[in-house]
Amino acid sequence: MPEEHTTIVVQRYLDELAGDTPAEPVVRELLARAVQRLQLACASLLHRSYPRLTRPPLNVEADELLGAVVERLIKAMREARPESVRQFFALANQHIRWELNDLARRLDERTPAVETPEGCPAPAESTDSGLSPNTRRMLEAIEALPEDEREVFGLVRIQGMTHAEVAKLLDVSAKTVQRRLNRGLLLLEEALSDLRPGGGSAGGA
Repeated sequence: MPEEHTTIVVQRYLDELAGDTPAEPVVRELLARAVQRLQLACASLLHRSYPRLTRPPLNVEADELLGAVVERLIKAMREARPESVRQFFALANQHIRWELNDLARRLDERTPAVETPEGCPAPAESTDSGLSPNTRRMLEAIEALPEDEREVFGLVRIQGMTHAEVAKLLDVSAKTVQRRLNRGLLLLEEALSDLRPGGGSAGGA
């Protein structure tokens, strides 16, 4: 289905969910129609923020993650009733992050502790899930962004949508999308300035 039709079709199913039609068949059809965008979101977040999960022993693939997220959404939407495309994809992004966090915790639990040989420096604090303290800080910084900036950051940088698509979805101008994205990136840079090469705070723009 062409990308520009996704928003219209998703909204049609959300409107149907608001009626008396049995919910689960509508939800399954809705997810089938939105699968390309959901798959893109899964692949983007998996490879950008949780790359260790793609390697042994879990070898997580985007399609596998997508399947788990779809099951989560089927269960969640037995009670949750997003009224707009914006709310639907916010719900989807939330469950993608929760599924990845669950996988990371599972990997942490099965990773045996390694004793540091005497006389050797202790390894940098991290986990075999790829969620190092720095990665956790980055994710927390994204979650701490103001709602508008966090939403645009997720749609553009995680789901891979264009500025024009996000503007249409949020019913704002493309300039507003760019402004929110720029502000989100600036806030992230300020919050994580010590992680930049050489450390130190970011200069004013």
